[in-house]
Amino acid sequence: MKFFACMLLCLSSLLAEDFITKMEYAKMLYSNPRGIGCNQCHGEKGEGLVIARYKEKGKQKELKAPAITNFTKENFFKALDKSHSVMPKYFLTKNEIEILYFYVTSEVNR
Repeated sequence: MKFFACMLLCLSSLLAEDFITKMEYAKMLYSNPRGIGCNQCHGEKGEGLVIARYKEKGKQKELKAPAITNFTKENFFKALDKSHSVMPKYFLTKNEIEILYFYVTSEVNR
């Protein structure tokens, strides 16, 4: 009985690996890492967006999220590791940040 249970567990873990591709997981994580998705501010492909327009002292201003497709891996990790005045801190794991970096720098994404 133990042998059968072990084989079933091994088989299910092998099947689970092919359940979702790396790119599918990356896109899901990018769209909703911990509530507000990266895509809401940085765009569907990391191109950067205007988050808000407002007036300050009579002048029109824009709050922009930068394009993130050309970040170095080091800068990408740093950006997700520190606190920002606007961007939430997501408390992502190293593997999650790796997957996000893969997604925004992937040619398939563009």
